[in-house]
Amino acid sequence: MRSRKKKTWKKVTAAILSLLVIGGGAYGYTVYKSLNKAVDAMHQPIERKQSEKRDEAVSLKAKDPFSVLMLGVDEREGDKGRSDTMIVLTVNPNNNSVKMLSIPRDTRTEIIGKGKEDKINHAYAFGGVPMAMDTVEDFLDIPIDYYIQVNMEGFTSMVDAVGGVTVQNDLDFSQDGFHFAKGELTLNGAQALSYTRMRKEDPQGDFGRQTRQRQIIEGVVKEGASLSSLTKFSDIFTVLGKNVKTNLTFDQIASIQKGYKDAGKSIQQMEIKEQGTMINHIYYGMVSAEEKQRVQNELKTQLEL
Repeated sequence: MRSRKKKTWKKVTAAILSLLVIGGGAYGYTVYKSLNKAVDAMHQPIERKQSEKRDEAVSLKAKDPFSVLMLGVDEREGDKGRSDTMIVLTVNPNNNSVKMLSIPRDTRTEIIGKGKEDKINHAYAFGGVPMAMDTVEDFLDIPIDYYIQVNMEGFTSMVDAVGGVTVQNDLDFSQDGFHFAKGELTLNGAQALSYTRMRKEDPQGDFGRQTRQRQIIEGVVKEGASLSSLTKFSDIFTVLGKNVKTNLTFDQIASIQKGYKDAGKSIQQMEIKEQGTMINHIYYGMVSAEEKQRVQNELKTQLEL
């Protein structure tokens, strides 16, 4: 089971990286223009000082190793939401590898800019992407160069744009009036969203929920990659523009496509060990100083710091 989940993670991360570095394709210039327009819509710069953990700003043209914080946000109308999924990718073109660390949402750490310790996913709720980046940067003691924010609520439109997705469900459950039997399921957008939201009936809790989110993302990418209709590509790029935000520009993405494409072929999953603890009747994941140092050292080596 653990091995299969690791493979799923690798497929999902490779697929998302592939989406970001598409430079052309079967439809050449027309698709290129459509993607350019989508990236312009996705581009959302943030006000944030250069990291003190770097002597110089990262240069993608010089093929410097870099890091990305991926945030999966359940964002509803009138509600900023919380970052239910936090993944740090460190990309190194010199050893052609990507190291991927998933940070459990209940991890207790200092929330930078808030002046207190709390669950790490609360950083986004308190201060949006900048506070989430600053908090993860402090927790891991590495520079966080870029971010990619995915609105999970918007994946209803994304799933429908590709004609539905197929998943392998390991748990029989019901959610929002839908019943999800064990086995292979084909889901439309509304069903897919409900499928990702259930966690109370799952013995794995948030981990199970995150696994289902990854299944939907992977399914969308798989279906999108198999499409032969230019109209469908346009629909997908439109949905991407509405539901994915990043501070990467089109030129930066093009630089990644040119200089880092081989790194995506080797994705290595990292794990951080925690001890569940109740503090004032609230559950937290506690990371020991030794474990934190181990993870920090591995990431620093990957970024050549």
